[in-house]
Amino acid sequence: MKSLDTKLVEIKANRSSRTFIIADAKDADMAFGARAPGPRSYLAQRGARPGQFSPEVWSRDEFGYRNLPEFLDIIREVTHQGLIDIMLMSAYVNEQLSIKEGLFHNSHVTPAARANDTTDVWAVRHGCYTREPSQPFRSASIDQIQCGEIDCERDGSNFPGANLGLYSITYINELAQDREALQWYKEFREEAERKQFRHFLEVFDPNVNSGIAPEKLGEFINDNILRTLAGVPESGRPIFLKIVYHGPKAMEELAQYDPNLVVGILGGSAGTTYDAFRLIHDAQKYGARVALFGRKINNAEHQLAFIEMLRLITDGKISPDEAVRAYHGVLQGKGIKPQRALDEDLKLTDQAMSYDGSAARRATVTARGDSLAAAKPALQSAGAQRPAPTAARADWPQRPDGAPDFATMSSSQRLAYDARRLTQKFG
Repeated sequence: MKSLDTKLVEIKANRSSRTFIIADAKDADMAFGARAPGPRSYLAQRGARPGQFSPEVWSRDEFGYRNLPEFLDIIREVTHQGLIDIMLMSAYVNEQLSIKEGLFHNSHVTPAARANDTTDVWAVRHGCYTREPSQPFRSASIDQIQCGEIDCERDGSNFPGANLGLYSITYINELAQDREALQWYKEFREEAERKQFRHFLEVFDPNVNSGIAPEKLGEFINDNILRTLAGVPESGRPIFLKIVYHGPKAMEELAQYDPNLVVGILGGSAGTTYDAFRLIHDAQKYGARVALFGRKINNAEHQLAFIEMLRLITDGKISPDEAVRAYHGVLQGKGIKPQRALDEDLKLTDQAMSYDGSAARRATVTARGDSLAAAKPALQSAGAQRPAPTAARADWPQRPDGAPDFATMSSSQRLAYDARRLTQKFG
């Protein structure tokens, strides 16, 4: 059974559960074109894949972006790591990895594909589409996502491809535009129900001026979601939501409304490492049970370590600022130069969630915590290779059999333990 299905059952049965679903959104090729695979500063263990670059014109380093084979290698590696629950891809990448390769057949990770690509995600170079009111559009059909063909032969609910899709809507507070978007969603839902295709619903903030004050957008989005789904029976409803995090009040308002409504957040533009870690921590604290991070993962200096930190945070084992320090320790241990110095990466930047990442930074706050002082030596030395700890060398309580005694660990001891473990795993 896929971990997604197990966790959805747990979340609905126990609203106080810490159970949390993490998705890696590797569907950027439906938005960004050649830049979608992300910077070549990070490659999978397999390393570089061949690419043609004429030396008299430019070098591969000057181009700076991964090619698709390198992108697929990272998806394979993240899937095999086993810490995420959903891998979201384009229909084409889903075909390559799910249908042709069978990557997810023996994995607890659920494959998913972007089921529509509205114009506000057309973030191509030199284009202006993201600045125009969002228009509905679908490149891939449900059959193509499930089977890789225009007509899918159905025998139950098992398909060689993905049987889960992301459908997105962008409300802009303009009657004709929003009505048309909802009409397209209605047609998609009815087709999905007939074809036993599950989906989750992504609701973007308006991508043009809506006339709504920024502090009221959360209320606008919440009401639109609940109004939209009020007319949808359970058989056609999304299995969870993906929305912008508008703060504690808006999140709690939506999360508490219906125990059967599972709320998730989107990551938005890359930002600092602390931005990402604090976002997932706060969203979970106030009711979110899912996070879908795309650029925040794809632009990370070390994607596997970054995902490991996300899981540690949602499991309640480490705080966001501790995670930033531990993550930098891993980078140091692997000899990877971070994009920002630690002090800069510990800053929280307040950014509007525009899909093309053009929002201006509005405020900066540095994370501080004196409780971390005792753990700093362990984190600062996280880059050094060390042998497995013994009872005599451990910086944390141990049981008689030598295993860590988590029940008696202090916060700083737990941080030291995690830093040591991560160094041995990634260093």
